Amino acid sequence: MLENLSELREIVKKAPKKKLVVAGAHDEHSLGAIVNATKMKIVDAMLVGDKEKIYRISDKLELDLSKMEIIDEPNLSESVAKSVKLVHFGDADILMKGNVGTAVLLRAILNKEWGLRQNEILSHIAIFEVPAYHHKLIALTDVAMNIAPALSDKVNILRNSIEFLHKLGIEEPKIAVLGAVELVNEMMPATLDAALLSKMADRGEIPNCLIDGPLAFDNAISAEAAEHKGIKSNVAGMADLLLLPDIEAGNMLYKAFIFFANAKVAANILGASAPIVLTSRSDSEESKLDSICLAAAVQ
Repeated sequence: MLENLSELREIVKKAPKKKLVVAGAHDEHSLGAIVNATKMKIVDAMLVGDKEKIYRISDKLELDLSKMEIIDEPNLSESVAKSVKLVHFGDADILMKGNVGTAVLLRAILNKEWGLRQNEILSHIAIFEVPAYHHKLIALTDVAMNIAPALSDKVNILRNSIEFLHKLGIEEPKIAVLGAVELVNEMMPATLDAALLSKMADRGEIPNCLIDGPLAFDNAISAEAAEHKGIKSNVAGMADLLLLPDIEAGNMLYKAFIFFANAKVAANILGASAPIVLTSRSDSEESKLDSICLAAAVQ
């Protein structure tokens, strides 16, 4: 069981180096983390993008790119296509988003001829180290990809997440399906979905995990709060993963963890044939480095 994100760095340092390709690599917000990941011998990096801009950024930030392969491609769409193809054909292990729109990246990932889609749905997972939460990490899904997932989407988001958490050594992840209340209310569709997902897990339709819901946020992360409300649950207070009802709730909780709870985060896109590192401009360089380590740890 991982207690903090720094453990990921120790895990990947002992594993064979992975090949990372960065689409739209002329990105000031990511190059520092990529350089650090190569220095730590976690990855070998290929930078696909506008070569002139890449060197301009490296000069500004005083970064050493001498050990990286740089593929000059100023056109963003072509940069993304070349990067995805490198992963598709086995010349790279991990794809990372640089200075390119998410929609452009996703179109290439979903290309039927040379894309990377593997599972029913692509989804986002964020792994947090929250100082106030026990002695283990906690994950959120989905805070960046699926806007208003239907029940069937949530099933597939969970399957992506469970497969991913297993790779991190969490054999039976405890999953809290969040709602505004802990009781089923037909006026709150999220609570209905939560109850159905819990029953599906009970019957083995979503195997190798424990799911409970609906749970309000306080009950999901505090056993004391759950006990106070008379909730008997094998998940409450010990959740490994929080399933959010929609992207708005997820995005708000993600940022609240970072800015109010002083949490550290690493995030990947799931459901593809290879890990995808997709970070926000507001994410710290440390977060970007941890996201690369996360991808390397599960590859």
